[in-house]
Amino acid sequence: MDYGKYKYEANLKAREARKNQANTVQKEIRMGLKIDKHDYETKRRNVEKFLSGGDKVKVQLRFRGREQSRPEMGVRLLERLAEDVSEYGFVESRPRQDGRNMVMVFGPHKKKAQAMAEARKRRSDAEKAAAKAKDEKSQPANGSDDAS
Repeated sequence: MDYGKYKYEANLKAREARKNQANTVQKEIRMGLKIDKHDYETKRRNVEKFLSGGDKVKVQLRFRGREQSRPEMGVRLLERLAEDVSEYGFVESRPRQDGRNMVMVFGPHKKKAQAMAEARKRRSDAEKAAAKAKDEKSQPANGSDDAS
């Protein structure tokens, strides 16, 4: 085997490995203890989106004023969030008090590279379907454009 071909193939393998490599990022969601139902649902959807994308999520719950004397309410809220997003990720660290904040970390079930590969596949499938639909639309129907 000549050296040029070997070098070319090694370069291809390295490029493919870089394409499949991905760094897991830690996203952060902040909320208050007296969060409204709709706001909670929005935060939950964002956590699900981040976890399905393969990122870790750090949920930070801030306590204000007299709320600091009721940390069990914060634990209850974070446990409810953990139950709601259990199909997308798992609890990496239990709720812990950190000054005026309570922090909980979720880890994704999927690895970042796997999530990126699935997203690429869905995107290419959608592009193929759109191209196929466009081709079918541009072709004339049976006998409708014939000269009469």
